[in-house]
Amino acid sequence: MIMTYKSEFLNILDQRGFIHQCSDFEGLDQKLMEGVQSAYTGYDPTAKSLHVGHMMWMMMLHWFQQAEHKPIFLSGGGTAMIGDPTFKDKTRPLLSREDIDANIESIKRGFSRYAKFGDGPTDAILVNNADWLLNINYMEFLRDYGTHFTINRMMTFDSVKLRLEREQPLTFLEFNYMIMQGYDFVELHRRYGTILQMGGSDQWGNMINGVELGRKKEGFGLFTLTCPLLTTASGAKMGKTEGGAVWLNADLFSPYDFWQYWRNTEDADVIKFMKLFTTMKMDEIARMEKLQGSEINEAKKILAFEVTKFVHGEEAATAAAETARKTFEQGGVGDDLPTINVAADRLNAGVSVVDLLVEAGLAASKGEAKRLIEGGGAKFNDQPVTTLTHTLGTADMTADGYIKLSAGKKKHALIRAA
Repeated sequence: MIMTYKSEFLNILDQRGFIHQCSDFEGLDQKLMEGVQSAYTGYDPTAKSLHVGHMMWMMMLHWFQQAEHKPIFLSGGGTAMIGDPTFKDKTRPLLSREDIDANIESIKRGFSRYAKFGDGPTDAILVNNADWLLNINYMEFLRDYGTHFTINRMMTFDSVKLRLEREQPLTFLEFNYMIMQGYDFVELHRRYGTILQMGGSDQWGNMINGVELGRKKEGFGLFTLTCPLLTTASGAKMGKTEGGAVWLNADLFSPYDFWQYWRNTEDADVIKFMKLFTTMKMDEIARMEKLQGSEINEAKKILAFEVTKFVHGEEAATAAAETARKTFEQGGVGDDLPTINVAADRLNAGVSVVDLLVEAGLAASKGEAKRLIEGGGAKFNDQPVTTLTHTLGTADMTADGYIKLSAGKKKHALIRAA
């Protein structure tokens, strides 16, 4: 149900479907009316890229700045050394300082798509919690902050209970994560006057700890706001494909594949995703909501273009859309299709289609590739692959110097000689 708030920010989020929980709606709404405020969301740099699942909170920061407030992107350079236990079946592998720093550098390149960075009062900033967590005196920290956290309370959080119910070990190291994340909020308020933390609903327990720590330890009035954890209409987890995560970095997941991911959105999700993952105006989205039947496919193309433009830029979105048009509407080959280079001597000798399907990312395993062939879904140059032992070589290349390999109607790749 859409509510009416005093603040522009909460009204935008409510209209677009971002709001799940808040520690104090009325208090936050009033605070946002008292001038420029700062809010943050945090991520642990455990990989070289964020994925589609992270886009919700980054879009929340985008709209926060559009409402003339200051967004803060918090890199967990310190907390990534511990690992968040939230709903994980086992402890994360520990990363080195060098790996964490490299991941931060790789990830932060894309943040400028979501917010304007600079030195102005509403310009975004990037902060690393390693700046304060790595310099903590452990004994003093335990005396000053440990008394404000109880094991009894931590045991009530779903993230902890789930691990214990599954009889999976929860290390003391991970238990400290909640204290560290709560301390982050207090430290950000001290440094920047930050009043709000935003994130996914799975982070509620960690986030509310920061609100309570700020109140008990320093008398701060802090707030937390969560967005729902999204699944597709069929119940699938957002941001996952058969081949793995839908990464936001173009070097890990191409703009064409990214465009195609959104183009394949289920009919029931198109309008919801337009509200959440694009900056399209609400009246334009309302117009799309009236489309029916085959017209919904046009709405999917608009969704794919708008999200890809936001994440990768208009040029990449246009190229991806044109590649899809050539590939699917004309039956040809677009310039932006994923390409793998295979050594010329391998191609001369002939390479198994099963192997090529896996290498091209069209199948997650050889078993899946074989099932694809047996089901009639594998093609080369638009011709069906009929046997599991089929090989492709230089004789199968087109005049343009490639072999077009397909898995079903929507997944294609080009094989070229290196």
